[in-house]
Parts: sequence; structure tokens; C-alpha cells
Amino acid sequence: MVRVDDSGSVTKCWLDQDELARLEREAGRDDWMREVAIQLMGRCGLRAHEVPYPADKHLRWSEEGECWLFEVRGKNTEGGARKLRDAWMPDRVAEDLNKYTRERDLGRDEPWVPRSTPTVRRWVDNATDAIADQLGEERWRSVSSHDLRRSFATYHLVERGRDVRTMMSVGGWSDYSAIEPYLKEATEARIGEVMGNQTTYS
Repeated sequence: MVRVDDSGSVTKCWLDQDELARLEREAGRDDWMREVAIQLMGRCGLRAHEVPYPADKHLRWSEEGECWLFEVRGKNTEGGARKLRDAWMPDRVAEDLNKYTRERDLGRDEPWVPRSTPTVRRWVDNATDAIADQLGEERWRSVSSHDLRRSFATYHLVERGRDVRTMMSVGGWSDYSAIEPYLKEATEARIGEVMGNQTTYS
């Protein structure tokens, strides 16, 4: 079930990988573009206002890093004009985007998701409301577009133990104070994996 923290002024939610996959499928029922938008936020860590920027011309295979990177013009957390960064993309998302651009016959300069930020956020709301109705789990209604980025960061920082500096680079966080809120408690699965399943005392 979606993890929720409503102790502060803003309700925060975290989706696990299966919940994120469910959200992608639900969004894709209406339009493949919506599923792509969810993937860019939940699998690549983009902010909602960054989703309309990238196109095929921004995606490249890094021989040195042996990974997919793509250019994003995102928020400057130090203030000032938006700045470019190289975001990371999982192989599966890159494969999906290759199929998507071929099916839609998109040119290299045409954005994958040429829609406004409010539209992208509304797509998330529509999909999470639909899942809440299907499952009878009201927690889904609290999930926002930013929670997808939150889930991305927490999954890689806490569940996979990726180093903070790398995450700051691919996610566009300028300093530790900007990314520290994403260092939340581990899930039960992660606790068991890290701490082991000790049944006897030594």
C-alpha cells in the first residue's frame, strides 16, 4: 500500500516499484503519452515542469558510462535561470521511448510530451483517482506528480544505496540540503535485506 506521511503541512507519498508500474499502466489506458510522462517522473526523476522538454535529440548512449543519458532543462535549486543537466534513463524506458517515437513518427526535435505542466499533473491525478476507485484505497488520491520524483529518489538512495553525489547530479539537486528530505526510512523489504534474517543470538 502507498506509504503516506501527513504529519507536516504537505502530504508526502512514496510508491514502490510495483505501484509505480500500476500507475504507468493506468495512465497508459488513456494515451501512451501519459504513460511516458509517468515514466519520466517516476523512473528518471524529472519534475513535472521538466517533462515537456526532452526529445529524441536529447537522448544519447554514453559509451563511457554504458548508460542512457538525456538532456533536461530543469530547476536551478540555487536560484536564477533554469540550467541544463544530464538525467539518467533506465534501459527499459529508453526501449519504450524508441517504440513510442517510431509509432508516433516523431522527429528528433519533437518533444516526447508536448503538454503543459498543469496537464502533466492532471494526468497523475486522473490515474491515481482511477486506481483509488478500483482498489478502494484512498491513499492513492494523495499521490502527486512530485511524489513520483520523491519515489525515484528514495528508491535509489535508500533501497538501492546509490551515492548521494551521483543522485544530485542526475536529479538536479544542487546541494545536500536539497536532497536530504528524500533520505527517508527504508521499507520493510530493505530492512530485511540489509540487516539479515537473524534467528539466533550469538
